[in-house]
Order: sequence, then C-alpha cells, then structure tokens
Amino acid sequence: MTPLLLIPGMMCDARMWGDLSALAADREIRHAVPTEGFSTSEMAAAILCDAPPRFALAGLSMGGIVAMEILAQAPARVERLALLDTNPRAELDEVKQRRAGQIERVQKGDLDAVLRDEMKPNYLWRQAAGSEILDLCMQMALDLGPEIFVRQSSALRDRPDRRDVLTTFDRPALVLMGEDDRLCPLDRHELMHALMPQSRLVIVPRAGHLPPLENPIDTMAALALWLEE
Repeated sequence: MTPLLLIPGMMCDARMWGDLSALAADREIRHAVPTEGFSTSEMAAAILCDAPPRFALAGLSMGGIVAMEILAQAPARVERLALLDTNPRAELDEVKQRRAGQIERVQKGDLDAVLRDEMKPNYLWRQAAGSEILDLCMQMALDLGPEIFVRQSSALRDRPDRRDVLTTFDRPALVLMGEDDRLCPLDRHELMHALMPQSRLVIVPRAGHLPPLENPIDTMAALALWLEE
C-alpha cells in the first residue's frame, strides 16, 4: 500500500491533522513539517530526501504550496495529490508587504502577538467558538518558534506560481476547502480544480481554514475516498 505523506500548514505540525484513524488501516503515514531552508524549493527538496520512493501526497495551506513544489521537482514519485485550503498562485504584493512587517516583528521577539492578533483570528469558521483549536494552533506555533516563522514566511513571500505544474498532473487528485476559508477562498480552489479536470472539488461545511480540526468527519471521509480512487 502506498505511503501517505502529509504536510501541515504554516507554523503547524502533525497535530494539525487530528485523528487519522479513518485513514490509517495498514497504510504508512509520514508527517513532514517544512522547516529546512528559506524557500519552498529548499523545503520541498529536504522533504523529498526523507520521503518514500513513491507516495500519496496531501498538503494544507503552506503544506499544499510545498506539495506543489514537490510535484514540480519529482512528479513521478507522486501517486496522487490532495490540496487543502491552499493557493497555487504567487504571493500578492500587498501580502508580501504584510509578511515583511510580521517577519520584522517576530525577529524583535513579538511572535506571540503576531500569531494572536494577525494570524489565528482568520483561521476558523466564523460561527465556531474555536478556543481549543486556536489554543492548539498557538501551541504548535510556539513549539516551532520564531526561526521557523521567519523561514516559512520568507518561503511563502517569495514562492513561484505553480499553476503550470498542476496542468501536468493526471493522476487521482482532491481539492478540498472549508466553506468559510477566508485565507484561501473558493476561487483558488475552483482554479486548481479546473487545472486538474480529473480532481474532485470538496467544500467542507462548518469549517474555515483548518477542516481537519474543525470538521474532521467530513474531511477524513473525503481523504479516505481520495486514497481509494
């Protein structure tokens, strides 16, 4: 059975995926946090060094961006692809400017405030209280620390457009998003679905940017079906 390689979002680790028992069975699951280097290219190359020869690949948010870079570097090794709450385009200039300010603040020791005030409030479904999930997000980020924040922010800021890579992928694919994702809205996912006509587009209800934690039942069901296709 092909191993499953999971890449979490920015400042998240394996805990972001929640309970994976619905996917496990006899399948090997590996987690890869993108921490090596200051570019998506360097991060993807580092992950590929430790990855199985061939694998199913799923990434959420920044993890999806790094997954697209992995696909660019080693397309023959990716058996199937799942892109969750992510964006194939290069960073917008206005977002680049915002990231530069965040990097400067974090380098001055203000990681807690940047996470609390500028990033985490945009993660969850609007109607969710979300305190436990946000607490977990904060803990994951603090565990990774300011150096990883700077590396990941730099990589996201300078990433290339990867729409062209998706047009070359013709194996099983899933494009999934939370219905209330304000960071990576519907048009990005419709674009990825159009670039991979064989893909399934799944919109998870009662979820924002983190469907595996906000609505794990629907999210894991979609991932399980993708693995069986």
